[in-house]
Amino acid sequence: MKLRYPNLQILLIDDNSEDDSFELLQRAFKENQKVQVLRSRDEGKKRALELGVKVATGQIIFCSDADCEFSEYWIERMVLPFQDPKIQLVAGTVMVEGKAEFLHEFQSLDWASILLLTNYSFFQKNPLMCSGANLAYRKAAFDLVNGYEGNREFASGDDEFLLKKIHKKFGKEACHYLVSPGSLVKTQPESTWDSLINQRVRWASKWKIHFSFSHALSAIAAFFVQLIWIGSFYLVFLGAKGVVAFGLVWLIKIAAEKMSLGKVLKTMGRQPNNSFLLQTSLVHPFYVLRVGIAALSGKFTWKGREK
Repeated sequence: MKLRYPNLQILLIDDNSEDDSFELLQRAFKENQKVQVLRSRDEGKKRALELGVKVATGQIIFCSDADCEFSEYWIERMVLPFQDPKIQLVAGTVMVEGKAEFLHEFQSLDWASILLLTNYSFFQKNPLMCSGANLAYRKAAFDLVNGYEGNREFASGDDEFLLKKIHKKFGKEACHYLVSPGSLVKTQPESTWDSLINQRVRWASKWKIHFSFSHALSAIAAFFVQLIWIGSFYLVFLGAKGVVAFGLVWLIKIAAEKMSLGKVLKTMGRQPNNSFLLQTSLVHPFYVLRVGIAALSGKFTWKGREK
């Protein structure tokens, strides 16, 4: 309700929730003409989003999730790139907002690495990913690529599938990534390591579905880079020179991550914690390995449903 953009139509879409949020929202917005509370009768987030696009009367669709918050100028920031008629989709940055504890700070740094890779892939005109928590696209473009037709059976991936379809249909200049604090969407961190790994397995499992060489190559490369870091522990058993080499390798790794990820966090208005950054640097390779191995099976739980 803090959004001030004129003539804004707000659609809150219930995707088979099992609590009383649908009834709560109906009561809360009963007298508000610009807010509609809808219930999707079909299973899956993609069907819920397609319902929203169908009901929407505007030319540009903005998407976020129920656990997110954004600034009152979110729409103004995200709509700017659409002044260029070639732009069909705009992806924005997402960052977790949590307590000053290791699990939450680990996720902040992990999100920073995702932001870095996403920004690079968009800069190269070959976008790999985006987040449905902060996404905007032209309704006409959504209709021209037939929405989620061809991948509705997959539990997640509404953001990446649409990105790939629009990029393929409209060309390299059609998709834009917006990096600014004003367009940042904040989401809630996962509360446990198990839920975090399950979420990342859900995201990583999509690489097998995209039928994209660059997507598969980036996933495999990330996995093997972590194997190199873990393998470097073998240097410790090679005597004094090995220990020195191990120390130098990890010093370079930590320094590089502090420079790159720290800069990303500062751009988003966050101050990186050196202690948590050091811990994350040590834990992250084992975490990626764990997620990568689990993603090969493609099994995860989402919204209480086994996939």
